[in-house]
Amino acid sequence: MFDFIEFSLLDVLDILLVATLLYYIYKLLKGTVAINIIIGIGFIFLIWKITQLLNMEMLSGILGYLLSGGVIALIIVFQQEIRKFLLMIGTTSFTNNRRFFNQLNFLQKDINSDVNSDVILDACKNMAKTKTGALIVIERTNSLDFLIDSGDIMNAQVNEAILESIFYKNSPLHDGALIIRDNFIIATRVILPISDSTKIPSRFGLRHRAAIGVTEKTDAVCILVSEETGEISYIKDGGFELYTDFNELNQKVRKDLL
Repeated sequence: MFDFIEFSLLDVLDILLVATLLYYIYKLLKGTVAINIIIGIGFIFLIWKITQLLNMEMLSGILGYLLSGGVIALIIVFQQEIRKFLLMIGTTSFTNNRRFFNQLNFLQKDINSDVNSDVILDACKNMAKTKTGALIVIERTNSLDFLIDSGDIMNAQVNEAILESIFYKNSPLHDGALIIRDNFIIATRVILPISDSTKIPSRFGLRHRAAIGVTEKTDAVCILVSEETGEISYIKDGGFELYTDFNELNQKVRKDLL
């Protein structure tokens, strides 16, 4: 019955590669506004195919022109996601085979399961009481090696006392960001890229802009304590994650690190 269908090993490989690519695109866009745009484009494409089958020439022509000229528009709309994807490829550490294969392993569910979010958030809660400014960046799948050189290298396991002492206002290490990888503090006084977004309210300073900047370019998450108000902010995918209480914040961080 299906003798007319030619199916070879290369076809299987082609399907697997396309499925892997689609998975990573979905993983990159999940949780962002961009995923809704992708769904909208897919819906328009489906309507275009239906209008072609029904010989609705005028509507199919309009949709065809819309889709054919949409490549440039897509590049503009998804510039942050494209930049993040290229950065993920360009900053992959090929000298560290374990981390490289962890990034390629799409069946792996854990991002950084070793990170103790409870300790980090408890330290931030203590710093919030004393209005001690802090900026903590937690690495996920995208390597942050390209940022580490701008600060001081460190290799200390995460605990409340170390976090609070680093950001103590008289500490020589308090200025800049702190990067955590696999529950280890790997760098302090790190200089982060500043976001140039015009949508950030003027009441937020450079610390917030730096947190937004690094989460725009990578999939890292940032926990920030305001020096002026003592408010704890959670920033992901270039935006603020809203929460009602500390328990909800804890749940959000845990979920994003799984």
